[in-house]
Amino acid sequence: MSTVQGPGVCTGWTFTRSARSPKRARRLLVKQLAEWDVDGAVGATAELLLSELVTNSVRHATRPTGRLVAVDVELSPGRLLRVEVADACETPPVPRPAVEPDAEGGRGLLLVEALSAHWGTYPRRHIGKVVWFVLDLASADLLSAGHGGR
Repeated sequence: MSTVQGPGVCTGWTFTRSARSPKRARRLLVKQLAEWDVDGAVGATAELLLSELVTNSVRHATRPTGRLVAVDVELSPGRLLRVEVADACETPPVPRPAVEPDAEGGRGLLLVEALSAHWGTYPRRHIGKVVWFVLDLASADLLSAGHGGR
C-alpha cells in the first residue's frame, strides 16, 4: 500500500484474482477512508461500488490467466473520491439488466451507474482496461448538513 501527498491524496493496492479479493479490497478501502475522514453514506457507497468492480474483475477478467487486479483510490482537494479498478481483460463492461428478478448477479454496473456522480472505462497502456467511478463528497456533505438541521 502506498500513499502519495500532493494536490490530493491517493493510495493503491493489488490483488490476485481470488474470491477473497473483493472482501480484502473493501477492508482496505474502509480503513483508508477512515484515515481521510470519509465515512457515512459516502463511505458505504464507495465500499459497495468497489466491491462490485473488483468482483467483476475476478469473475470476468479470466484472460490472460494469472494477472492481478489493481485498485487506485484518490481523494482530491475538491472533495471528489475517484476509485479505479484495473484488470488484464480488454473487453469493456456494459451495464445490463438482470436476466431474472431473483438473480444474484448482473446488477453491479447498474449500481455503479446509479450511485456514482460519474463512471466510465478506458484501456490500459499495455493490456487490459480500467473501470472507474467518482463520488462527490461535497454534495454528500451538503445533503447530510441539510438533514442535520431538521
